[in-house]
Amino acid sequence: MTTSPATGLCRDQINGSNFSYQHQSFGRFLDDMVELGLHTLELWGIAPHLHIPTVTEEQLRDMGRSLRQRELSVCCVTPEQVAYPVNIASPDDGLREASVAMFLRAAEVCSTLGAPLLFLTSGRGAEDEPREAGWERAMTSLQSITARAAELGVDCVLEPLQRVESNLVTTSSQAAAMLADVGTPGLGVALDTVAMNMAGETVADYFRALPDLIHHVHLTDGAPAGHLAWGDGKIDLEGVVRDLGRAGYRGRITFEIFGDGTYAFNPRPSLEQSLRHFERAIRS
Repeated sequence: MTTSPATGLCRDQINGSNFSYQHQSFGRFLDDMVELGLHTLELWGIAPHLHIPTVTEEQLRDMGRSLRQRELSVCCVTPEQVAYPVNIASPDDGLREASVAMFLRAAEVCSTLGAPLLFLTSGRGAEDEPREAGWERAMTSLQSITARAAELGVDCVLEPLQRVESNLVTTSSQAAAMLADVGTPGLGVALDTVAMNMAGETVADYFRALPDLIHHVHLTDGAPAGHLAWGDGKIDLEGVVRDLGRAGYRGRITFEIFGDGTYAFNPRPSLEQSLRHFERAIRS
């Protein structure tokens, strides 16, 4: 692993991910990651690759064999969780309980695949109820999920969302408040550059509000929103990389690319594009 003297970051911090591979086979995704030299993966929990509510132990064993054959490992499992019916803060008891059950299963998937990290968000409350009601439901759900994950040796990260996605945790200060209320030692934060940008925040804001708690980064472009490849949006990702370096960040980084449907037709070029930009940024 060669660390850039300019930023302190290195290419080996980059994860491969299947965010734009949902219309490709799992094998094609894995082979592309090997050819691109990406040895750790963030797995998006979505059909057909990893539908967490229905995945069997046999399917997970097959997935594990495919990973080991290519000398790949999973660093993070990220269930789909922004769109209904998945919502751990839902005012509907049945939907909320089913959502929590899905994350409890996701923690088991992490354990089976050897993934040390489970990716979480706060869900959202109803727009016509007091915010505190949704917050309480999210907090209670997160306590249940993170407690079970801890029993399995899995840590968790909570990602602030864009306001259109949540009315609960959308800023670094709200993430800090939720972590304090949940009170689970194994819960950290994922910094998403689009959510950060939409909230008018900076990397410095995140590290100020959450010292030693940022354990994962989604390095994604936006115009201003979206989940775009680096260079297809308007966010100053080169500046973000410099700021991450100044903050001493040494954790994992993923390009969360799936905002433009055309990426899924041929996903590899957009990932290669982001990798080239990142490599230039850490050298500058």
